[in-house]
Amino acid sequence: MKYIMSLDQGTTSSRAVIFDRNANVISSAQKEFEQYFPGNGYVEHDPEEIWESQLEVCRYAMKKAGLAASDIAAIGITNQRETTIVWDKNTGRPVCNAIVWQCRRTAPMCESLVERGLVDIFSRKTGLLIDPYFSATKIKWILDNVDGARERAEKGDLLFGTVDCWLMWKLSGGKAHVTDMTNASRTMLFNIHTLEWDKELLELLDIPACMMPETVDSSGHICDTDPELFGGSIPVCGCAGDQQAALFGQRCFEKGDVKNTYGTGAFMLVNTGSEAAVSTGGLLTTIAWSIGGKVTYALEGSVFIAGAVVKWLRDELEMIKTAAETERIALSVPDSCGVYVVPAFVGLGAPYWDSGARGVITGLTRASGRAHIVRAALESIAYQVCDVMKAMEKDTGSIGAVKADGGASSNNFLMQFQADISGKTVIRPKIVESTALGACFLAGLGCGYFESIADIAAIDNGAVSFEPDMDAEKRTELMEGWHDAVVRSFSFVKQDESGE
Repeated sequence: MKYIMSLDQGTTSSRAVIFDRNANVISSAQKEFEQYFPGNGYVEHDPEEIWESQLEVCRYAMKKAGLAASDIAAIGITNQRETTIVWDKNTGRPVCNAIVWQCRRTAPMCESLVERGLVDIFSRKTGLLIDPYFSATKIKWILDNVDGARERAEKGDLLFGTVDCWLMWKLSGGKAHVTDMTNASRTMLFNIHTLEWDKELLELLDIPACMMPETVDSSGHICDTDPELFGGSIPVCGCAGDQQAALFGQRCFEKGDVKNTYGTGAFMLVNTGSEAAVSTGGLLTTIAWSIGGKVTYALEGSVFIAGAVVKWLRDELEMIKTAAETERIALSVPDSCGVYVVPAFVGLGAPYWDSGARGVITGLTRASGRAHIVRAALESIAYQVCDVMKAMEKDTGSIGAVKADGGASSNNFLMQFQADISGKTVIRPKIVESTALGACFLAGLGCGYFESIADIAAIDNGAVSFEPDMDAEKRTELMEGWHDAVVRSFSFVKQDESGE
């Protein structure tokens, strides 16, 4: 019996999960790595730390299960998106730290592009808004600010890649410089209609085309690992950005299916089928997956800070010791006592798209205590998701039940409050790490481990449902309070500030 190994490379940790044919977890391992904050609004990772942590957990998961390379039918990769790495193709060494998707250092650059009237051309070709979130301006920043980088890039010595691309380069021993179309679609440089790197956009940002990786399907044979890494070569047969992988892992195979991932951020996607739907409510058009040359599209709403607000409570405020205890603390009070937390630590994503917004806590009184702030922090996740949900309904019509996944979805208080405040049924599967499961499904399809999407859909996911239990008047009252708090966070940082 063979297995699929998923590499789930996230914003704060690297994971490896080994699945059997019934989507059961056979073995897993996880390791956190360092986050670097060298300036105001700056977020970085060390690409070598990402690679070393990912390799370590893969080896450990295999060893724990007593598996050899010959026992792994294929590897699937899913990854934090937009995070930008530039490295020397001759030495394999990064020219600087990775610029993380959360980083806001290129906000002035984005503002300049907007002032030049380029919003429409980027949106029309890529489905994205001009924002520091995406890879394009991060690449330009590296070329403009790292000594000698532009000259080396123009000579063809430097390569760009998102984290999936970096991992496949390392896994293949430097033989594969590739990325799948889901990750390419998040760079702000990939034309999602012609399915190629857009020459005009590359020229607008003065990025050499020779830096860009080859784009491939999300499912199918992509490359093979260096035999020395795992004691034998393993094919890599699946790859997708974390949110697209979660959509696939949640089996949102039909047009109109919706999922929301509660991870470091929160990301809601709706399958729009073969149509690259255009949003009027601040959502992004993206590639959901590409299989056999056939592209499926999605609309996405991105919340930058979701589960990360719990980490903030733990690490910066020291209000909690573990994420798990937030559920008990939140339920220890009947409500938040009028307190709202707006965790706009790196600006606001959909539907507001205010990179100058910053976090605020409103409604504090002498009666406000630790439990109220903890509860309000959890509620902020649900409020932000509800805002995205309303925007999605404007674009696609009424949506039905929402499939939930991600680490924070294990919090029963949060899931019930999400159902209550949205008025929607929330469905949580047995395995909440749908990103890793999606990578497993894509790789399994790519190597013939699973015969078809129908076979995957037939696997029992042991889901639990949370039904809304709040009257409409209370829901409206709470949402009005939330929107009042959000307005207070707007444009706290002016766009002409460098953040240095």
